[in-house]
Amino acid sequence: REIPKARIQPDRRWFGNARVIAQNALAEFREKVGAKAHDSYSVLLKRNKLPMSLLTENLTVPKVQVIETEPFCDTFGPKAQRKRPKLFSSTLEDLAGQTLSSQEAFEEKIKDTPEESSDYIAQAREPVFSKGQSKRIWSELYKVIDSSDVIIHVLDARDPLGTRCPSIETYIRREVAHKQLIFVLNKCDLVPTSVAARWVKILSKEYPTLAFHASITNSFGKGSLIQLLRQFSILHSDKKQISVGFIGYPNTGKSSIINTLKKKKVCNVAPIPGETKMQIWQYITLMKRIYLIDCPGVVPPSNTDSDTVILLKSVVRVENVQHPEQHIPALLERCKVSHLEKTYQIKGWTNAAEFLCMLARKSGRLLKGGEADEGSVAKMVLNDFMRGKLPWFVAPPEIEGETQGLDGCEERLDEKRKRKMDPNDVIEKVKITIADDKAQDKSNNEDCEERICKKIKS
Repeated sequence: REIPKARIQPDRRWFGNARVIAQNALAEFREKVGAKAHDSYSVLLKRNKLPMSLLTENLTVPKVQVIETEPFCDTFGPKAQRKRPKLFSSTLEDLAGQTLSSQEAFEEKIKDTPEESSDYIAQAREPVFSKGQSKRIWSELYKVIDSSDVIIHVLDARDPLGTRCPSIETYIRREVAHKQLIFVLNKCDLVPTSVAARWVKILSKEYPTLAFHASITNSFGKGSLIQLLRQFSILHSDKKQISVGFIGYPNTGKSSIINTLKKKKVCNVAPIPGETKMQIWQYITLMKRIYLIDCPGVVPPSNTDSDTVILLKSVVRVENVQHPEQHIPALLERCKVSHLEKTYQIKGWTNAAEFLCMLARKSGRLLKGGEADEGSVAKMVLNDFMRGKLPWFVAPPEIEGETQGLDGCEERLDEKRKRKMDPNDVIEKVKITIADDKAQDKSNNEDCEERICKKIKS
């Protein structure tokens, strides 16, 4: 069989550049992309077909070879050629300002860097407070980030800023800027509606934020989250499917949100931290083009968080803490006295020791000789604090000084958490209802008798 001769159409494009852009068009496009570069609500489509290397400026400044340009013999000594030192500030005030700004930049850089502790401090600290910081957990986190197109950062509505991971947000912004980050404010049923709305308004300035209540039967925010994920799947129409990863602190409700979206139990959940630790890499199909990835909770190292703060963030399990009564004073500072009195039906304590002693005697938790078992009572109180039985929340910055507004919010929260009706009130209401029914039956009988009398007379 003879192969036909193939001819190529003569065209100058075969001998020139495939894609050419003018300098003015490149400058205009650079300005538009730079204006939307840090906007979390804007999505850059078809990133691979754009000259991104020409748009991003080189952030690394080349180092100056001081020894080659200004040798020591030409700078100091009898053969010195430099008359005066090179100073970047002309006055002492400018030098002090530059020193202060460099110090602030240095402190901001090392803020999240773990501090080197001595052997004595490392031995004195309980090993349970280092949970969520192992190399295995962090490797799973980076796997989830690398495999996800959309990343959902789950926050606790009671303390959103305390459960944020700034180091992870910085990593996503620098290394994987093409991935979308979303905040989901979970457990919004444990705080007043006004407080949750205020936190959503504050966090929405940085990233898209949704309020959510994880529940298979009675959820809140499920439709909004599914609609947002569908919009992201439309934006990534060039892919067959998109993956959504869930990250955040332990016990913030990542697995519960996945169960709520699926409307059935596909991930093991528990009101204690570390349930997802043993089940690595859970890949769940939500729709035909949307997949969900569950991730174990991580705890970024911080120099400012003490053991008490870590425990009250629900990071570690209370039963593994050796001395839980040491953390009760900080818990009493976060909760109102009225909420504690209504929850445990005790009054009149002045410090944490008296509170534990009174609660132990009321609940019957006594040791040999009638001594109060403060350890078991402290664990019970800490579990109630973590599971939402004790109402508490961190006020948003805007309404932090408005005591009247906070008192109103806490009163509504107390009413929301205490919706159990008094049995005496129920009995009184039943009596009133029965009396009303009897009076209504009596009036109906009288009307019937009057009608019968009228018929007989007629």
